[in-house]
Amino acid sequence: MATFRVGTQFHPQHTTYASFASGVQKAEELGVDTIWNWDHFYPLYGEPQGNHFEGWTTLTAIATLTSRAEIGCLVSCNSYRNPSLLANMAKTVDHISNGRLIFGIGAGWFERDYTEYGYEFGTAPDRLRALRAALPVFKQRWEVEVPPPIRNPIPILIGGGGEKVTLKLTAQYANIWNGFGPADSYKRKNEILDNWCQEVNRDPAEIERSISIQPGDLDHLDDLADAGATHFILGMGEPWDFAAVERLLKWRDSQS
Repeated sequence: MATFRVGTQFHPQHTTYASFASGVQKAEELGVDTIWNWDHFYPLYGEPQGNHFEGWTTLTAIATLTSRAEIGCLVSCNSYRNPSLLANMAKTVDHISNGRLIFGIGAGWFERDYTEYGYEFGTAPDRLRALRAALPVFKQRWEVEVPPPIRNPIPILIGGGGEKVTLKLTAQYANIWNGFGPADSYKRKNEILDNWCQEVNRDPAEIERSISIQPGDLDHLDDLADAGATHFILGMGEPWDFAAVERLLKWRDSQS
């Protein structure tokens, strides 16, 4: 029987830091396995000029607010920081969290972040090429950083469903793949990832399969599990829906 894990992703928008912090602590108290934020500079929905907090500084706070759950950005945007710098940041948060960091990374997609902060948006292939170039840099930097990461190598999560590039990079470099439903789409991409693993001589079982879900998906957990998902990450905005978290945890516990 598969071992299932549960995560919560706290959207760092339209909230206060005090509410964000108390929500993170509540999630750990309830028993989630992982806690996440995201890496953007502006809200992704709702009032576009509403409150928003930066991903890696809030992730550092999550590290100090918790003691058990693994933590990460779902996902960091590769384009926003030099890869050597980002590797150093990850190493530092790994130490602050006593080895609980998962390094979530993706190619980037939210054009407003790029244009308002002066980054070149370019094309999707440009951003994927940059991600391909950065992935070996992260691993190389963790080999030479002083001090080295506590958990070395830090596990890498790659988010995205691009079948020709993203899933191949996942097969080559990642410990976790994060995708989206519905179940039929997730199953198909999951199988494509398995095929890429064969192409690059990687054991597909080495890659954990996570999925981003919303409260409405809680009626379909069995279908998503049948499609190959074993790590369910519930996205939440303010006000935090802890009833949904408890329902997801109850499902997880019923599977053991």
